[in-house]
Amino acid sequence: QVQLVESGGGLVQAGGSLRLSCAASGRPFSRLTMGWFRQAPGKEREFIAANSWTGGSKYAPDSVKGQFTIARDNAKNTVYLQMNSLKPDDTAAYYCAARGGTYAASATSDYDYWGQGTQVTVSS
Repeated sequence: QVQLVESGGGLVQAGGSLRLSCAASGRPFSRLTMGWFRQAPGKEREFIAANSWTGGSKYAPDSVKGQFTIARDNAKNTVYLQMNSLKPDDTAAYYCAARGGTYAASATSDYDYWGQGTQVTVSS
């Protein structure tokens, strides 16, 4: 089992930045592929970014490219999502997820473990 705990969400003005953190426990973090997703009210959960434990990252095309950056610190068992130039459309609950495979997957069904989410609200 893997436990994931997100933090770092909050209220921010448009144009601002936030860094989300997700701390993992229960399995060797260096062997987990980590992903970030978000879900706005009334919408499906959507992929943002993933980082494979073998190296390499994948981002959702168009929607967050150049705006969000995923990074991991294996020494701290933590994955981060740096979010810049935030817009009101970025308002959502943000979730981290983990899987044991090496592929930086983008489908929610590919992930075995999920955090409880952290809310990000961007005001105009």
